[in-house]
Amino acid sequence: MGKHIVVGAGQVGPHVARRLIAQGHEVVVVTRSGSGPEEATRIAADVADHDRMIEISKGADAIYNCVNPQYHRWLTDWPPMAASFMAAAEASGAVLVALGNLYPYGPVRGPMTEDLPLASTNPKSQVRAKMWNDMRAAHDAGRIRAVEIRGADYFGPGTTDQSYLGDRFIVPLKAGKTVPLIWPADIPHSWTYLPDVAEALVVAAGDERAWGRPWHVPTTEPQTFRQMGERMAAILGRPAPKLMQLPWPLMRAVGLFNPMIGELRHIRYQFVAPFEVDSSAFTATFGVKPTPLDQALRTTLGA
Repeated sequence: MGKHIVVGAGQVGPHVARRLIAQGHEVVVVTRSGSGPEEATRIAADVADHDRMIEISKGADAIYNCVNPQYHRWLTDWPPMAASFMAAAEASGAVLVALGNLYPYGPVRGPMTEDLPLASTNPKSQVRAKMWNDMRAAHDAGRIRAVEIRGADYFGPGTTDQSYLGDRFIVPLKAGKTVPLIWPADIPHSWTYLPDVAEALVVAAGDERAWGRPWHVPTTEPQTFRQMGERMAAILGRPAPKLMQLPWPLMRAVGLFNPMIGELRHIRYQFVAPFEVDSSAFTATFGVKPTPLDQALRTTLGA
């Protein structure tokens, strides 16, 4: 069994930590507050502190970057943290497993595959693209071993208020109330189940076939907000929910005073046209399939 450093205790980090603990590994969870699953060793640390991260990572087999700064802070928060992760991986020899996303591709037509160029012109997406390009360059130079795992929008147990299919969707649905939506209800969109994200990260850390390139998390076929709501309602034995899209001009106005809402303009393209991730490469290589959607939704609703 090995030593695994899981950094971040938001939506993904706890799933990764618990999966590793169940496999018998020594797991250290690093967050600014020192939070995380009780079964793990929990350490409070600033991830941007190179020396501290190098110290924590001594003897580690893998380091998982599951950190997710608030979107409007990516330009300031990501560069020092990314450099710290790479320094810790180089000093320890641990595999650096980064949790990425689909933003760096920018708007595309058709299903997204891992060989697409990171062509986004958005500065925040370019920060994420640079993080991977730097990791890959260091990997190719033999300085570190690195891999990036990319998923679509998350759903599942442990989602935060950042999830479009979290409490702000499920709570009114369960109560039989109208579900407010920021985005159109009938555009196909890929949704990635959180336990599947954790499994992909752990598999990639332990299989050298994964290293040196990005992979998409096994993800089911795209579903619209309406389809997801109807499937949830059917599982609960209730009528299809009523959905109400909030006017985009209203959201733009709110965004003038709320930084997080203001950033939505940068990702609007993901929700006003079909947004589909192709994860077949991961399934073909490692034999890992996405959790069947209705099974995932039952677990989500019961969480």
